[in-house]
Amino acid sequence: MKVTIQSLHFDASEQLKEFANQKVGKLEHFFDGIISAEVVLSLDKANNTENKVSKISLAVPGESLVAEKQCKTFEEGIDLACDALRHQLERYKEKK
Repeated sequence: MKVTIQSLHFDASEQLKEFANQKVGKLEHFFDGIISAEVVLSLDKANNTENKVSKISLAVPGESLVAEKQCKTFEEGIDLACDALRHQLERYKEKK
C-alpha cells in the first residue's frame, strides 16, 4: 500500500510522519486490498486547543473510505481516524 502524507500550513516532523505511516500501515491487517492511503494534516484557524485536523482517505476497490478527526494533537487525531477507518473496513468487507 502506498501512503502519502501532506501537512498543510506547517512542516510535519519525521517522527509524526513515521507515526502516521505505522498507524495507517496497521489497517492492512484488517483488509489487504487497500490500494493507497492519503493522510492530510492541517491546522484549523479556530482559537480553541483542538485545532489539529487529521484526515485519512483510503482507496479500496470500487470505493474511497474517509475519516476526519479534530483533536488537541495530531497523534490523537490519527489514532481516532484509524479506528474509524477500521470500522469502515469491517463494514466494507461484510458488503463484499
